[in-house]
Amino acid sequence: MSEHDDDVLLSVEGVKVHFPIKRGVIFDKTIGYVYAVDGVDLKVRRGETYGLVGESGCGKSTLGRAILNLEPPTEGHVIFDGVDIASLKGEELRRKRQDLQMVFQDPLSSLDPRQSVESLLVEGMKAHGLAKDAKEARPRLRELLSAVGLPAQALNKYPHEFSGGQRQRIGIARALSVNPKFIVADEPVSALDVSVQAQVINLLGDLQEEFGLTYLVVAHDLAVVRHISDRIGVMYLGALAEEASAADLYRAPLHPYTKALLSAVPIPDPDVEDSREQILLTGDLPSPSNPPTGCRFHTRCPWKQDTRCDTERPQLRVVEIDGFPADHRVACHWAEQIYHGEIQPHEVDPIAIDPSSFDVVDDHGTMLAEPPGVDPASGDPGRGL
Repeated sequence: MSEHDDDVLLSVEGVKVHFPIKRGVIFDKTIGYVYAVDGVDLKVRRGETYGLVGESGCGKSTLGRAILNLEPPTEGHVIFDGVDIASLKGEELRRKRQDLQMVFQDPLSSLDPRQSVESLLVEGMKAHGLAKDAKEARPRLRELLSAVGLPAQALNKYPHEFSGGQRQRIGIARALSVNPKFIVADEPVSALDVSVQAQVINLLGDLQEEFGLTYLVVAHDLAVVRHISDRIGVMYLGALAEEASAADLYRAPLHPYTKALLSAVPIPDPDVEDSREQILLTGDLPSPSNPPTGCRFHTRCPWKQDTRCDTERPQLRVVEIDGFPADHRVACHWAEQIYHGEIQPHEVDPIAIDPSSFDVVDDHGTMLAEPPGVDPASGDPGRGL
């Protein structure tokens, strides 16, 4: 993949999404913020698939929605094809959304149960002036259903009449109906059976080749991301911890958090599985409303040092290690020393986290913050941020 700026379709620059935490009886008062996304920089090149991974609560789904301006960024810029999406509003944003579409996590709740498949697919085409009515759009609809492996008879059916995998295919067809350039796939297979997951993943790859699409795939399943992605970004507590090509990341992870994630992926070889290093993280995931100072991961890091880790937040930077490409970036002060074995892992003292710091609803049922992970457009509760 070329490194020239002409190849960059999407550039995310310093994006932050902070949800206000409010409390009050008569007048709401902001008492803090949930730092769901707290400073992310990444680039997605034309025709590639960028995988975004991390455990539930790290902010990956919120970042995906912020890119599409479904959740307006608190700070930062989202430059898509030369246009700052974050600055658009009203009709300008509506027109631009033809180029950026989303496949939601839950295929059932993201489809209106009162609309037929034909109505669901035609709605976007009519909104963007691609068809006047269902009759004019019908040839295109048949092509879309054929592309996602569904029969033309599906147009007259309703979402509840399909299986989970078929509903996800309908969601993909709906995203394709307006001829987008870029698709955010938010956990596209997490709600599906294992046997169906491979079908949908292969379908996404085939459609990318056929329609020249660019993907941002949000997932927590590292095996899925490895199969489909060209490059991968690993998120932890609202920021990128590491970014590299899929092959480089799985061959030689550098960030301690990435090492821990990959060590948890089972390998179907008992000899390798028994002999390889396994990293068990100690302690709880910190609250996004009260993140640690310095490196966000230092409270659980086996390689934490007495200097810099808890006082200085590391920047995502290119590592200075022979044999590593220039696009392998890591947010760790000691990545080189850890790689060369100059710093050895040690026991981590667990730090207890106050469970109330995760609450977004008070004792009276009043919403204190918009819960990250709920998409009002789709009704999809998500699985974390």
